Amino acid sequence: MIEGVETDSNTSGSKDRPAGTVRSSGSGPRRPRRVRMTGKERREQLLDIGRALFAERGFEGTSVEEIAAKAGVSKPVVYEHFGGKEGLYAVVVDREMRRMLDMVTTSLTAGHPRELCEQATFALLDYIEEYTDGFRILVRDSPVAQSTGTFASLISDIATQVEDILGLEFKARGFDAKLAPLYAQALVGMVALTGQWWLDVRKPKKSEVAAHLVNLAWHGLDGLEQKPRLIGHRKA
Repeated sequence: MIEGVETDSNTSGSKDRPAGTVRSSGSGPRRPRRVRMTGKERREQLLDIGRALFAERGFEGTSVEEIAAKAGVSKPVVYEHFGGKEGLYAVVVDREMRRMLDMVTTSLTAGHPRELCEQATFALLDYIEEYTDGFRILVRDSPVAQSTGTFASLISDIATQVEDILGLEFKARGFDAKLAPLYAQALVGMVALTGQWWLDVRKPKKSEVAAHLVNLAWHGLDGLEQKPRLIGHRKA
């Protein structure tokens, strides 16, 4: 689909003729030149606008009317591309989940387990820093009717990557490799929740946050007991 939208097409302009206008044959006001946007371009525009609004106001606080108004189109255009607000939200969430997971997965290139832990931690913090809007959307609760993955499911996907690393390390140390999923969830959750806090305070700097997280994770793992015991009265 190709849609029309009024916008500036002459980026240079001049003092006598503002950018994006054409001279009229008479002395009346100049009219903005009308350019067309392809369906793909419009879709990307709506996704960018939707991402910003969902991050700022959440799913419930964002309306199709507002998305359409910011894009300079009518509401039916949004419905035509995504079927409604839910469809647009689903695509935004899916893209951000894939982006974060890809950043973590491609970062794991080291051979030493501790460096792998550092790489995964930096990848999560990099995503939070570079794609702040996306992260804010992911940590919000999804609509009840939403069929896309949630932040919890994303954390599970990332933990699966870490689980394989821990499994090998556990075997090398004589631990039960079946416990690797539990520790992977704990470690990734620790980094993700700390990242959520750091998103707002932005102190200390990213490298320090990463160093402290890895310090806690690595030395915590280094001192693991093969059969941990509870010392309190409660046993179940």
